[in-house]
Amino acid sequence: MTVDLQEDLRAPAPRSDSPAPASALSTLSTLSAATFVAASLAACGGGGSAPSPSPEPPPPPPPPAPTEAEASRFLAQASMGASRAEIAQVMSLGYAGWLDAQFALPVTDTRWDWLVAHGFTAATHKNDQAGFDATVWRKLLSAPDTLRQRITFALSEIWVVAIDGLVGGGWKQFNAAAWMDLLEANAFGSHRDWLTHMSLSGAMGDFLTFRGSAREDATSGALPDENYARELMQLFTIGLVMLEADGTPQLTNGQATPTYGLPDITGLARVFTGWDFDLQGQGVAAGTATPDFHRRPMIQVARRYETGPKTFLHTTIPDGTDAYTGLGIALDAIAAHQNVAPFLSRQLIQRLVTSNPSPAYVARVAAVFVDDGTGTRGNLKAVVRALLLDAEARTPGDADHGKLREPILRFTGWARAYGVTSPSGLWDVGDTSDAAKGLAQSPGRSPSVFNFFRPGYVPPNTALDAGALEAPEFQIANESSVLGCVNYLQRAVQGAIADLTPDYGALLALADDASALLAEINLVLAANQVSATTLATLATAVSTMASGTDTTRRARVNAALVLVLAAPEYIVQK
Repeated sequence: MTVDLQEDLRAPAPRSDSPAPASALSTLSTLSAATFVAASLAACGGGGSAPSPSPEPPPPPPPPAPTEAEASRFLAQASMGASRAEIAQVMSLGYAGWLDAQFALPVTDTRWDWLVAHGFTAATHKNDQAGFDATVWRKLLSAPDTLRQRITFALSEIWVVAIDGLVGGGWKQFNAAAWMDLLEANAFGSHRDWLTHMSLSGAMGDFLTFRGSAREDATSGALPDENYARELMQLFTIGLVMLEADGTPQLTNGQATPTYGLPDITGLARVFTGWDFDLQGQGVAAGTATPDFHRRPMIQVARRYETGPKTFLHTTIPDGTDAYTGLGIALDAIAAHQNVAPFLSRQLIQRLVTSNPSPAYVARVAAVFVDDGTGTRGNLKAVVRALLLDAEARTPGDADHGKLREPILRFTGWARAYGVTSPSGLWDVGDTSDAAKGLAQSPGRSPSVFNFFRPGYVPPNTALDAGALEAPEFQIANESSVLGCVNYLQRAVQGAIADLTPDYGALLALADDASALLAEINLVLAANQVSATTLATLATAVSTMASGTDTTRRARVNAALVLVLAAPEYIVQK
């Protein structure tokens, strides 16, 4: 089915822009040797009567249950924020059991459906963004499938679409919500399937400007849009340089080896011609009168498609190949590239666990990406499991291990810890991008396809720079954003952000004892990573405050929370 859209709906010009643990291997080796000896004796008669079978080795003891602090630290990596209830569940089920329980949770109502239910399909909203921030924050702050929300958020910072870059057909809030829902639906799925969903997404077609891209026009000199072809390789799948299996660069004559060149971009760009919104045969006015078209994959406009041969990444799509078959060939070639596993594995580790994972850690996770144990490549659920259960994730590590908590995660960490609700059901948090008054970032509002920060960012003229250590989140940390974030979190703690309402019941019961109050906050929010020295200093400050009444207890709770949320030992997640 094809459709031709009027010129005002066409895209604008391109923007510039794991190995088994040693103990397991030892057990396998012992069993193999015992089996071999028994079989050999039986085959030769054993020189007499057959020997009695070797006793089965006892099963390994179950791993010890996580402590409270270990469970809280795990949740800092695997969820949108720890709470007493989630800590208890991790301690009861163990890390793997908690992951299984989270994987089994169904997807809750979508961001799109919330927008519909709250009346944002009214024609008055066609040309605004109303409702988007609310529907995104609602899920980050309250959806029960907290692991899925954390992975969706992490993936949204790797495969970036931002609402301000969505310019076709109106209904930006629905277009952006459809993108976030698509990420969520595929968060634990097949990477190869995801590449198809992403490449046919109208949101991605809008954001990276290939929606409406047409074949080369020899008369006018117009060429296919190259934006998506470039970023699909550079940012979304294989990166700029060839990688070893552990994510370290391959070198040629001492220099990093490029993954692709300009001919690969131009060849791949031809695959992404002819794609446009599916208006189901309607004219533009009728087809965009409701936002439904934003939820459908793009389709082909045959006269715009480049039917000639297309060569890129040592792959050639033959002349005359139809658009859908050509897309499949292209995405198969990209998905099979050796860089995909280490490139994406390393970025996921950075988003969840540590900014500077060891090559061995990357290699173990990448190996699961290549083969999940059943011969399946690109099983994102298996990758998430391997990443979070890896020994390097479960051990705090040295001084270089860890990451700066993004401001969004500091906010959601507080909200999840204390069961924040929105009594009105509106979740009117709004756009928190303002560095001076907000969080210096807001979900779904990255300033560019490069996310809020680059995965390889190193703060210049710092100790991190001297140690050649990456610290992506520091790219949005400056004098303004640091103060702005603390001020924003202070307002949140006090209940001054929309109608967000926390439950401080457990903390109020401890409020007259400053040390006990801070110890509880330190456990839930910071996994006991705020030092005893710092806690003593904070307790001295809180102890100077009046106590003994409901009002003074609430003031003490507010102060203790803000002090911990502002503590460097909390802000740096170890």
